[in-house]
Amino acid sequence: MVNGFVSIIAGSKSDEKIVKDTIKILEESKIEHEVNYISAHREPDKLKEYLLKSEAYTDIYICIAGLSAALPGFVASLTSKPVIAVPVNVKLEGLDALLTSMQTPSGVPIATVGIDNGKNAAYLAIRILKLKQK
Repeated sequence: MVNGFVSIIAGSKSDEKIVKDTIKILEESKIEHEVNYISAHREPDKLKEYLLKSEAYTDIYICIAGLSAALPGFVASLTSKPVIAVPVNVKLEGLDALLTSMQTPSGVPIATVGIDNGKNAAYLAIRILKLKQK
């Protein structure tokens, strides 16, 4: 059994299918998690408040966002915990979100999985948590 806590943050309720795919994998591995829908663009203060609160118990953040996908970078800029980005296909086949997640400045690292691939984000989170067990 793998111990740890994953916080999933989605930028919009329209990302719910990807959130459900992510949760399914975490639940199969009995990984504790929570989900919040918070937009980095529309609710930056709410997101900062959540990050301050969750930092104490979260091991990994999975951020699911489309369009310009500021969410993963915003989270990574405010935490030293691992951040996994799941770019969402909203416009431009999701390439805008993918490139935004992959092109953060030095010192703000984000692991990025494939477009709409919440399952791989969960699998990566599990692998990272397993490192903590050794």
